[in-house]
Amino acid sequence: MYKNYLKIAWRSLKKQPFFTFLNTFGLAIGIAGGLLISLYIHDELSYDTMFADAERIHRIHADIKFGGDGRKFAVTPAPMAETVQNDFSEVELAMRFRTQGSILLRKTGTEANIKELQTTFVDSTFFKMFGLALLSGDIKTALKSPNTLILTKSAAEKHFNSNDAIGQTLILDNDDSYTVTGVIADFPQNSFLRDHTVFMAMSGYEDSRIVNWGSNNYQTYIKLIPSANIEDIQQPLRGFLGKYVVPGVQQFMPGITEEQFKAAGNYLIYSTMPMTDIHLKSDRVAEISGNNDIQSIYILSFIAIFLLVLACVNFMNLSTAHSLKRAKEVGIRKTLGSNRGELIRQFLIESGLVSFGSLLLAIILAIILLPLFNDLADKDISMPYANPFFWLILVGSGILLGLFSGSYPAFFMSKFIPVKVLKGTGNNSLGGSKVRNGLVIFQFAISVFLIISTLVVYQQLDYIQNKDLGFSKDQVLIVNDAFSLGNQAESFKEEVKKLSYVENATLSSYFPTPSSRSDSTFAPEEGLTDQENAVSMQRWGVDFDYVSTMDFEIIAGREFDRNFKSDSTSIIVNESAVSVMGISPQEAIGKRYTPDMGDENPEYYTIIGVVKDFHFSPFRAEIESLSLHLTDRAYALAVKLESGDFSKALAGIEGIWNKVAPGQPFDYYFMEDSFNDTYQSEQRLGRIFFIFTALSILIACLGLFGLAAFNAEKRTKEIGIRKVLGASVSQISYKLSIDFLKLVGIAILVSLPLGWFAMNKWLEDFSYRIEIGVWVFVLASFLAVVISIITVSYQSIKAAIVNPVKSLRTE
Repeated sequence: MYKNYLKIAWRSLKKQPFFTFLNTFGLAIGIAGGLLISLYIHDELSYDTMFADAERIHRIHADIKFGGDGRKFAVTPAPMAETVQNDFSEVELAMRFRTQGSILLRKTGTEANIKELQTTFVDSTFFKMFGLALLSGDIKTALKSPNTLILTKSAAEKHFNSNDAIGQTLILDNDDSYTVTGVIADFPQNSFLRDHTVFMAMSGYEDSRIVNWGSNNYQTYIKLIPSANIEDIQQPLRGFLGKYVVPGVQQFMPGITEEQFKAAGNYLIYSTMPMTDIHLKSDRVAEISGNNDIQSIYILSFIAIFLLVLACVNFMNLSTAHSLKRAKEVGIRKTLGSNRGELIRQFLIESGLVSFGSLLLAIILAIILLPLFNDLADKDISMPYANPFFWLILVGSGILLGLFSGSYPAFFMSKFIPVKVLKGTGNNSLGGSKVRNGLVIFQFAISVFLIISTLVVYQQLDYIQNKDLGFSKDQVLIVNDAFSLGNQAESFKEEVKKLSYVENATLSSYFPTPSSRSDSTFAPEEGLTDQENAVSMQRWGVDFDYVSTMDFEIIAGREFDRNFKSDSTSIIVNESAVSVMGISPQEAIGKRYTPDMGDENPEYYTIIGVVKDFHFSPFRAEIESLSLHLTDRAYALAVKLESGDFSKALAGIEGIWNKVAPGQPFDYYFMEDSFNDTYQSEQRLGRIFFIFTALSILIACLGLFGLAAFNAEKRTKEIGIRKVLGASVSQISYKLSIDFLKLVGIAILVSLPLGWFAMNKWLEDFSYRIEIGVWVFVLASFLAVVISIITVSYQSIKAAIVNPVKSLRTE
């Protein structure tokens, strides 16, 4: 019986190749898009699940408000790990990371350095915490002694060109010697340690041994015993404020109590987060690696569902519309004894064949498009061909889609009444016009919603790219590793400034780009120990040329000046800092503040200038309080270039570098590129929105195109009569198109409020954001109407220009 069903289904599909193609291709696009997005989502959800006992590992973090500044930190004080392990029986193990960013490494006896971009100090419990094994070396002794380190396999091969790295000595930043005690496998790309290549023993890091509860610099991870519940330690962790932190900072603020701390509007809350949640649910200060946003996963999940639903709706629409041609077949088969169940099975098998063909085509499309999708999403995803669950889910999903998309047409067509369809009566009710119209509205409502979303995302990105940042990021070159020049850094800067294509240059470790930050709590000269007057500020060390090179706007006072020797104990603050102080920029000039709260002889800094607020954090965050002070310690040189040939400028600066620091790598980046990298996730989201919005519109247009063709075919006799009676081609085309345009209009009315609500929710994450203008909705509506007109008009005009004699003969 089923063999006969298959034969009939195949013949039926062959008889209508145009509609079979539209159904198959539309469904394939939806499945391919859903498959690619599903692979992306699976990769994002798999972050850090490869570690042993990953479900028992948590990170401790801190929410702190002090000195008028509230922030969420991914780091905690140095003694946190040991204290937690001692205080809680639920904690099996604790360890710390102290990230160092990039360092220079070279083998003993050589002059040339090699740069490693991501390095960190770790406790010796590192291996046990994450269930790691060494490729070479003794895990019992590795990272136990000071001045020892382990390398990833790729780093070991880079430095030693072999696997024989154990016992070798490396010079770190042209200063300290470290012995290699182990080699570990490279971390996978879906790990928070994916970019880290050098792990140094924490026992050699002096700051890690100091019991200081007032400084937050360490990522602290804990592993619970199997029977423990993480909720049991949350409330005791909150108690650390009064138990450890307040007593620990009393040396800075004598007599302070927990009650006074809270009464001043401050708070300090320690809590935990599962390690496997960090990548998608944490966006804190001092994350160990770049994270994504769970919101983007939700958005992509909705897009994948939209694509699949659109494809299924497309199938339903075309099948029910095409039911008129199958009406007599159903009537004859029922007359000859077929029951409804047999007809349903017949039509479901037909939809199953289309679904199977669509699935094969979708897999081919996904394989072809995967490299492009990886570039789009900045991923390295591959098809899990060897995973049987992948194929099981894929085939199962194909069957479910076939049943879902074919169920309505099957049940709809199987209930035709033989007497009516064989007599040719009741044709107006065939094809399910109300349901079909509802499905068209649904398709275009989703499409318009995605158009609105794409326009808003791109508008916000354009706002970020073109907003006045308060500094000049264009044509600014950052040359890293200036510290490796030693006392020649200043002479290097002066030589660079002499180049004809250089406007200015400045030495600093802090720039308005993603980088490490340094915080201090400043107290005023009046009320030194009064915490209500304290101001928490970023503290950036700069030189005399910093303000002019960055092109900051001074709104009160002056910038640093070599003619004023007192500037060595002066600071420049931003508007946000002055706002926290509760005074005007002009009133701030001359005020004295100290970061040495609690010292018997604190060093005071005089405010000599106030700069207009500038953006040095992503637009999702408010501008924080900031102070600039003079220092001769700098990590990098920022060079403001004149317009022209940047390659010539680079060559000139590199030539000076090689002369001053032979053997040291010349590492640089442009500030504008670094700024753009900060918003990569938003840019990727915008590109993904654009691509999949285009796909959803294509699917909707395929359905509309098929329906227009069916509608024109169904009204062949009407068109012929109208032409005989004198109707023009334009009148007939309008008559055939207007019904579809009404449906698109209803879809627009449905989608506009939904789009407005959803995109306003997305924009809430940005402290600095656009207001959604009316033009967004007007443009989205206009695009939907134009696309639908183009789609429908071809079939309408094609039907309108047919000879009326031929049209009337069809009846």
